[in-house]
Amino acid sequence: MNSENKEIFRDTIATIDDSGNRNFIFPKKPKGRFYNYRTIVSWVLLAIMVASPFIKIKGNQFLLFNVIERKFHIFGFPFWPQDFHLLVISLLVSVVFIILFTVIFGRIFCGWMCPQTIFMEMVFRKVEYLIEGDRPKQIKLDKQDWNAEKIRKRLLKWITFFIISFVISNVFLAYIIGSDQVLSYITDGPFEHLNTLIYLLVFTAVFYFIFAWFREQVCIIVCPYGRLQGVLLDNKSINVAYDFVRGEGDNGRKKLRKDENRDDLGHGDCIDCKQCVQVCPTGIDIRNGTQLECINCTACIDACDEIMDKTGFDRGLIRYASEDDIEKKEKFKFNARLIAYSAILTILVVVLTTMLFLRTDLEATILRLPGQTFQSTETTVKNVYTVKFINKTTEDIENVEIKLISHNGSIEMIGGIMNIEKQGLKEGTLFIEINKIDLSSSKEKLKIGIYSNGKLIEKTSTNFSGPIKIN
Repeated sequence: MNSENKEIFRDTIATIDDSGNRNFIFPKKPKGRFYNYRTIVSWVLLAIMVASPFIKIKGNQFLLFNVIERKFHIFGFPFWPQDFHLLVISLLVSVVFIILFTVIFGRIFCGWMCPQTIFMEMVFRKVEYLIEGDRPKQIKLDKQDWNAEKIRKRLLKWITFFIISFVISNVFLAYIIGSDQVLSYITDGPFEHLNTLIYLLVFTAVFYFIFAWFREQVCIIVCPYGRLQGVLLDNKSINVAYDFVRGEGDNGRKKLRKDENRDDLGHGDCIDCKQCVQVCPTGIDIRNGTQLECINCTACIDACDEIMDKTGFDRGLIRYASEDDIEKKEKFKFNARLIAYSAILTILVVVLTTMLFLRTDLEATILRLPGQTFQSTETTVKNVYTVKFINKTTEDIENVEIKLISHNGSIEMIGGIMNIEKQGLKEGTLFIEINKIDLSSSKEKLKIGIYSNGKLIEKTSTNFSGPIKIN
């Protein structure tokens, strides 16, 4: 780090000028092996994101998060509000995995898999390069007066951004209300569903605002993950890092001059070309060390490797490395902290997997009818109940019967044997009658079996009220 930046680089951010106004970043178009890898990964993830709501498995949407109707499909498997405990465990697994992943690899998720980065750098930014050109042309266009060229290019860019934002909103809508519903709305025409259209336009405006104006500010200001990494990272975490030992030498970086021996002069391999700064989408100087704004997008690695190739120096002046690797040449290895995180993650995954396997196909709830007391004869006691069945499968459950397991007695289901449609909910009323001599107290816990075609598919329990036993 050179002396002129040493005192100020932590006190300012590139996206805000000295007056506190927004300073727009015009990053140079990246090129290189990492950018090519990221492009491939991004297109694969975009394809998965767009296709997932329209893929069906046994009639179920591959991914559905219908909060309004409380319908959820994960990889084609239907989940209900009664499976909320599975969601909690899944979230815990995700959180611990993100913590472990961040401790090891830093903010690599942000640069390679985050939807914000993928949309911004691999969709909207590419459109911008196509219409307005690379960094110098964008800066020139931004500074010039509003002439015919600027109006034409800006209008074309803004309209394209709006169309892409509208498409993204429709895809996200398909995740919420279902792809079939979205397609039916499109077939019917937007004005047949004005309320949905208004919501859609609101989300379109939000996406447009983010990708046309707010941009990298999401990563710097809004994203909580950026704050989280500051707590989780340590000197052993692998980040996109500048090798300051090699780059600075004894006397710091210096512009390249012909026929000079940099080793004798004590200068490092960094020739201060600032290409790493120009390609950075958040406008930082990676040579100032690990910073909150860095999203590990690797654009600076590609830019630096290109310069190293041209100057004849070895690649890797900027690379994936930890601070200990750069300063002490210590390679990454698991420590007690990482082992603890890994153990917790393993336990949670085992618990989640076990709970998924133990998840029943039918959810049965049997409750005494509120406000009703038991009916007693000389020999028997009868209670009335409401019953609710939820079929969590993609197939009908036929010939459903209810039988007592823990006591001798009878169950009379109003309507008799029933069928429950796939992913359906069915409610009913039933009477349970038990001989008095089989009751040991005024409140008994009954175990009840649910059968389909004579096969036990679920067990549940309920309370049974009767007269007070007098010894």
